[in-house]
Amino acid sequence: MIKRGLHLTYKAARRIVVGVVGATVLLIGVVMLVTPGPALVVIPVGLAILSIEFTWARAWLKRMRESISNLNSNNLNDRAETHRNRVSRD
Repeated sequence: MIKRGLHLTYKAARRIVVGVVGATVLLIGVVMLVTPGPALVVIPVGLAILSIEFTWARAWLKRMRESISNLNSNNLNDRAETHRNRVSRD
């Protein structure tokens, strides 16, 4: 009986600690959007911390990864097309 109570207490404490640390890092990243700093690095780190315990954060992190991946692939396609156009003109 006591062991079960301790397990629930540990689980709740872990969830609270992960929530506070993750939310703090995420908020620092959001503040960095308007102040100097690496916001685009800090925000995913905060979401990754929160995703340890919260499924909504996991979904946001997945969506963010997909959008970054799509932006990178679009950028590579644009650069390749620009290079092809430049080489074909010469």
